Amino acid sequence: MLHRTKALILLALFALVFSAGWAANGWRLGQDIAQIQLTHTQELAARDAGTFAVAQAIDTNYQGALNASIQEQARLAGAAAVATRNVGRLREQLSEADRRIATASAAAVRDYAATANQLLGQCSQRYTELAAKADGHALDARVCRAAWPVSGGGP
Repeated sequence: MLHRTKALILLALFALVFSAGWAANGWRLGQDIAQIQLTHTQELAARDAGTFAVAQAIDTNYQGALNASIQEQARLAGAAAVATRNVGRLREQLSEADRRIATASAAAVRDYAATANQLLGQCSQRYTELAAKADGHALDARVCRAAWPVSGGGP
């Protein structure tokens, strides 16, 4: 019986040591898993921070462009108002010129016609220059739209 008792005690001691080793290994592995999870979480946080920084940079750039566009629209609206006033004055001058031509001498009418001809030539030249700039702008806008990255299958 002494052997049997020793065997049982040894078996119990072996079971106790094995259980303690098993538990210690579990704690060690749990720490390893926790460390891996922490590292993964930190990597995700760093990636998200980088993505957020890029998104903020894009947003800041977009807001700057939007603000510049609003200022440019206000400037253009002011220029359009000035142009409208100038057109009104030009109409008044043309109306006055019509009245003067009716009573003017033939030489004065010829001078007026020559001056009007030069003015129309200059207007035509400016119109051609403006049309070329508009065509260039339209081409730039098409290239910009074609080159802009598109994601998803939107409409």
